[in-house]
Amino acid sequence: MKKYKLLIIVFTIFLLSCGGGTQYSQLVYEKNPAYTWGYAEFFGNYYSNYGNNNNVLSVSLFTDSLKLNTLGNLTGLGQFLFLEDVFQAPSDTLLQDGTYTVNDTGKPFTVAPGKNDTVDNTLYPIGAYISYYEYNAANSTLKLISHGSFTVSHSGSIYNIACNFKTSDSTELKGNFSAQLPHIDQSLSTPKSGVRKKLAYFRK
Repeated sequence: MKKYKLLIIVFTIFLLSCGGGTQYSQLVYEKNPAYTWGYAEFFGNYYSNYGNNNNVLSVSLFTDSLKLNTLGNLTGLGQFLFLEDVFQAPSDTLLQDGTYTVNDTGKPFTVAPGKNDTVDNTLYPIGAYISYYEYNAANSTLKLISHGSFTVSHSGSIYNIACNFKTSDSTELKGNFSAQLPHIDQSLSTPKSGVRKKLAYFRK
């Protein structure tokens, strides 16, 4: 049903473009975006079955024109930064102050680099990546983050995050966040053997 509705939307946009409808230009990707809202999810020692007892969080940051609808899907235009595996010490349950480096060691104060993985014959991005949502969904894209770091500091409930990344195609990506960062405890609701639920977006 969702695919059917999507086809209708795509066909409607095509007809409008052919009939003199609004012409949308390609979005300009900001290399130093201001992320205005976001949240962190705590998964506990998610990788304990693989010999890593460090706790893990994910951090999701969004530019202000992106919103979640009632179905939990992203809508709007802009940039979505997803840091899936942010490793913390076994005693830490919140995102700690410090500098986190992109690497695949699984040690505290690291974040896993972005990679493509296949689950049940479906390709998923995992690790760290940036998604760009365009006026024309066909132009929307995703880039894997392969190098760099991000720095966290907080005062009370306000978290400050400064990014300094490089994507797999050598695009430099900075970006800053300064706002409340709600933490959601997913440690009990996520099965150890399960695949984490992904936000549904343009990849289909």
